[in-house]
Amino acid sequence: MKKVVNILTIAGFMFFGAIQSTYAQEATAENSETFHQILKRYFIEGGPGFMGIVLVALILGLAIAIERIIYLNMATTNTNKLVASVDDALSSGGIEAAKEVCRNTKGPVASIFYQGLERSSEGIEAAEKAVVGYGGVQMGLLEKNVSWLSLFIALAPMLGFMGTVIGMIGAFDAIAVANDISPAVVAGGIKVALLTTVFGLVVAIILQIFYNYIISKMDSIVNNMEDASISLIDLLSKYKK
Repeated sequence: MKKVVNILTIAGFMFFGAIQSTYAQEATAENSETFHQILKRYFIEGGPGFMGIVLVALILGLAIAIERIIYLNMATTNTNKLVASVDDALSSGGIEAAKEVCRNTKGPVASIFYQGLERSSEGIEAAEKAVVGYGGVQMGLLEKNVSWLSLFIALAPMLGFMGTVIGMIGAFDAIAVANDISPAVVAGGIKVALLTTVFGLVVAIILQIFYNYIISKMDSIVNNMEDASISLIDLLSKYKK
């Protein structure tokens, strides 16, 4: 949980820091407005339609990311300790004692061990097949909803760029109506274009940090699962002898 808090803190600083630095000059010029008021005003000026969709992408992405991080942290097991406990249980109490150790241990590695021990009476080959098969099931649980997170990472900047295009279309429409290309005519449309781009990119950056952490955590757990599975087969081979 400490890692989750640290990542949330970093992401929060990045999000608000990026926006605050972008509009720091205006905040200084208008001392009567707080940062949150400026943020709210620019959000509305960027267009509630696209900015709201980008905000929804951020909220849903963060919800998925936090849920995955909590799940992966709970799924992390000290595999060396578990292998040692199973080894001791096999030596002292046999298969049933080892299964009891697995039942009392949380995490995908313990679940894989239990399935292997459950099929060990049918032979080492059957136990190995059970470990491999159930390992695939556990990997699927680890990867659950991660594809949605990658979708929001891709969707946020795309929505921002779409808002940019619409803002530029509005700017050119204003030029056509006024028959003038002065800065005052096009400033509104360009401002909307830049705001949507900034928000979309900031959301994508935040979610990308979470995504990379989740992928790294998953890879670590999968590697531990594979190493522990090999150790279990070795223990069963030794026990059968």
